[in-house]
Amino acid sequence: MSSSRHPEWIRVKLGMGPNYHQVKKLLRGMSLHTVCEEAHCPNIGECFESRTATFLILGDVCTRNCRFCAVTSGHPDAVDWEEPERVARAVAELGLRHVVITSVTRDDLADGGAAVFAATIVKIRTFGQPCSVEVLIPDFQGSAEALRKVMDAGPDILNHNLETVPRLYHLVRPKAIYERSLGLLANAKALAPGSLTKSGLMLGLGEEKEEVLAAMADLREAGCDILTLGQYLRPSPQHLSIVRYYAPEEFAAFKAEGEHLGFRNVESAPLVRSSYHAAAQIRGPGPSCISPLR
Repeated sequence: MSSSRHPEWIRVKLGMGPNYHQVKKLLRGMSLHTVCEEAHCPNIGECFESRTATFLILGDVCTRNCRFCAVTSGHPDAVDWEEPERVARAVAELGLRHVVITSVTRDDLADGGAAVFAATIVKIRTFGQPCSVEVLIPDFQGSAEALRKVMDAGPDILNHNLETVPRLYHLVRPKAIYERSLGLLANAKALAPGSLTKSGLMLGLGEEKEEVLAAMADLREAGCDILTLGQYLRPSPQHLSIVRYYAPEEFAAFKAEGEHLGFRNVESAPLVRSSYHAAAQIRGPGPSCISPLR
């Protein structure tokens, strides 16, 4: 995250205690990546200290170069077919009851990596530990067959982020298409009506309030159940600038609007990210979903 000054309400919990270092050691020992690290997530200290992480599969190099994202762009390595089992073992070691799996975008693969997502879901389930699985997937370039591979594996939550409003797509997500992302969410719900779908928007890139509300309405029209809204924070001087900061009360107003639209759950606050407190979004408020240290 850039070192530029943020408003006083952008306060990150460092949380670099013994659990934080234990989680990092576990991940390194299993040769696993997390979006927490690769995307410079501001909540990494809090999440790692709580012994939870969002796993990043299919390597750590993305074939796209979105101007908001800190993940490395370039030519990825070959698919590591042993990665799904390592992720499943890490989930069991951490004692997770809810896990989020995401990936870099792999436009170099015929199915965009859908088969690896499916294999990871299956491996996690074969370990026998009660654990709900959330997958945050790329758009697979609109491939219905790739999406079906993932949905056939039975994720509890299918997440795909819109990220921003349609007017800004050419600037923020130049290789993505707003309507394609909406269609993916609608198709996921059609393929598995019993599963939950989820999406998120970053605020502060130059969108207008009316555009945010319109995007939220589009998501509900596509059957989206869960919505996350958070403040865009510039990862480095090479990334898009922050046009404005939204105050906590503005995020609260968007949350109220989302609930009025009928979302099952709306997480809306400056430091909310797609997988932040994800377990609470499927299980509702209550005790932590992470089991105690062993």
